[in-house]
Amino acid sequence: MDMFWGFRVKKEAETITSAVEKIALTDLSEGEVLVKVAYSSVNYKDSLAVKENGGVIRDYPMIPGIDLSGTILSSQDERFKEGQNVLVTGYGLGVTHTGGFSEIARVSGDWIVPLPNELSLKDAMIFGTAGFTAALSVQALENNGLAQNKEAKILVTGASGGVGSLAIAMLKQLGYKNIVALSRKKAAIAPLKKIGASEVLLLEEFMPEKIKPLARQTVDFVIDTVGGEVTSVLLAQLSYGGSIAICGNAAGIKLNTTVLPFILRGTNLLGIDSVNVPMPQRLAIWQRLATDLNVSHHELVNEITIDELPQTLEQLQAGTHSGRTIIKMN
Repeated sequence: MDMFWGFRVKKEAETITSAVEKIALTDLSEGEVLVKVAYSSVNYKDSLAVKENGGVIRDYPMIPGIDLSGTILSSQDERFKEGQNVLVTGYGLGVTHTGGFSEIARVSGDWIVPLPNELSLKDAMIFGTAGFTAALSVQALENNGLAQNKEAKILVTGASGGVGSLAIAMLKQLGYKNIVALSRKKAAIAPLKKIGASEVLLLEEFMPEKIKPLARQTVDFVIDTVGGEVTSVLLAQLSYGGSIAICGNAAGIKLNTTVLPFILRGTNLLGIDSVNVPMPQRLAIWQRLATDLNVSHHELVNEITIDELPQTLEQLQAGTHSGRTIIKMN
């Protein structure tokens, strides 16, 4: 297959354009393994890749898509063979290296995760970077006291998004009983309760007029996908010894806080990176996603074709997108 379809972002003068178009193998970045892509998934980071000054892509043209699953067409890496099902998330995929929004991708063997036996290629992209990030966040909280307290009050911000909704489903499956979803979408209340939230708070009602250094202790653990002022408010409300796993910055990168939550309440702010996770830890997390964290039956999943991708990217930028959207490549 010398020519195939892909979604490419270009920069001409100072104008960013993007379109589905024919791609050649010579347009792909270097790598030892050629993959026929079965599915990719659409993330908030991908929506920034097509935005002027989005801060994701610096060299053009580029094929975005930070996730992919598929079957190896050819391999110069002895660890992988033709016909093997694999997945790739993170590293430079779709950022500095041509990514998953293409029928064929070429990647480094060092980035490849063999598809766990318990997952299909579709399941892998229902998770993708969002599920991987959610699993990392859940595990970080478990390692900091959550595992010993099934009754703990756990709050998930950006709850209707990909990371947030998958995190809620995972926590529910693990048996946690007090899961609070924080969302700015009234329409998300019923779906969030269906996937496992015991309570849904609306952002406009939750945010105080003024952020205090310390406030009443209302929550034990947090998975924070949005950052910004929301993080600042939650740090002040965190219970003694509680932890926040922070994995996103959709609400901003600035943090307005003091040392008081840390030195008076012994709280923890745990940074979650999903891009450069070492391969041994990466393999272990994907094994959990295939077993005890397997919520691939997740309710909030939408499947599209690559031709429908621009509309989904617009929804992500506008804040009207919910759940997970995956692309089935033809």
